[in-house]
Order: sequence, then C-alpha cells, then structure tokens
Amino acid sequence: MIKVTSPAFDDGAPIPIKYTKDGGNVSPPLKWNVLPPNTRELVLIVEDPDAPRAEPFVHWVCYKIHPEAGGLPEGIPQSPRPRTAAADAQGVNDFKDVGYDGPAPPPGHGTHHYHFRVYALDKELDVRAKLDHKALIASMSGHIIDSGEIVGTFEVPRR
Repeated sequence: MIKVTSPAFDDGAPIPIKYTKDGGNVSPPLKWNVLPPNTRELVLIVEDPDAPRAEPFVHWVCYKIHPEAGGLPEGIPQSPRPRTAAADAQGVNDFKDVGYDGPAPPPGHGTHHYHFRVYALDKELDVRAKLDHKALIASMSGHIIDSGEIVGTFEVPRR
C-alpha cells in the first residue's frame, strides 16, 4: 500500500482553513512513498463521500504525476496543464473547475471526510487534460497496481 502523508494535516485530522474554499483554496502539499517498482504514472483523486448526494463529490483530479516526484507541492495552479515538476495534467472537479477546489460542505452539515487517494499505474496514460474523474477512472481500468490515501476532515460551523 502506498503511504500518503501531508505536512499540512495528519490522517483523520482537520484540514487547515487555508486549504478550503472559505480560506485560500490552496491545494495542500502531499507526500508519498512505497511505490511498486513498475510504477509509470500516478493519479490523485480527492473525494468527499459525505456530500449530500448519491455519489462522492470530487474536489480534485490530478494525473500524469511523475512517480519520482515523491509528492505534490502546495498550491498547484488551477490549470489543465500546470507544468509543475510533479504533475502535467488536471481534470474537472464537481465544482466544474479545473484543478483543486477545497472543502466547502453545507453549513451545519457536520464533519466531512476528504479522501486524497493516490493510484499507481503500470503505464503512462495517453489522455488529454481536463478529463472528469469518470473518464479518468475508465482510462485507468486494468492498470492500477496499488493505491493509498490520507483522509482530512472539515466542518463548517453553524451560523
């Protein structure tokens, strides 16, 4: 299993306001290790399964991530091709934006859990930028060799 961590929050702990829609809406830094030796590319999908809807709410779709990067830095630009040293493509989230959009649960809806899930693939995906998570998952089919996650929480206080 891939070990995913963040210097910004511990697994199961609250996500700082800076990384939420109410704060700076900045993507948090992530780190990972223990990748399978035949990993060719990584994918990151961030979901909120506590959203009041049938499917989890997708907050981030990031792919074409270089395995040797060891993580993603804070503040990946909201661009289909962020051209960072770590990642080359981002998709459309459920806010209909490209890139990361942080937690924004309805006020008084309780604590939401945000799953930052990293997938190791045994091939490089031949896909365009701006995919939604369903198209990305379909393109990964049969090529996921391992995964891991960190879960952060966030709750909007009642007003």
